[in-house]
Amino acid sequence: MRRTNLSLYYLAGYLLPAGALLLFVPEWATKLLLSDRTYDYAPFRLAGVLLIVIGILIVQIIRHRLEMLYTTTLVARALISATLLWLFLSTGDPFFAVILVVVLIGVALTGTSYLLDRRAARS
Repeated sequence: MRRTNLSLYYLAGYLLPAGALLLFVPEWATKLLLSDRTYDYAPFRLAGVLLIVIGILIVQIIRHRLEMLYTTTLVARALISATLLWLFLSTGDPFFAVILVVVLIGVALTGTSYLLDRRAARS
């Protein structure tokens, strides 16, 4: 499961910086991600802390090569993707579409890696 483990670096690579940006400079982070609205930033700061915590867990999954959790990361991101799509469709804010694209790239990366690793293990 070497490829799948490597694919999770992408996930950790956006969770930790995005979490820090949302926690410390949510105004700038939302504009960077093309938001066309002004929000109350307290929920974004909370989301930032949650992203950092999830990022730390992903780093531990990578570090300890917890293969049994690889599919869990895919299921969790499927739920996140569905929610982001709903938020984009209901608000029209491109912020949610940008985040959705970032998440879907990671899902494609991990999903493809997982399938290739499984196929290689069977051979």
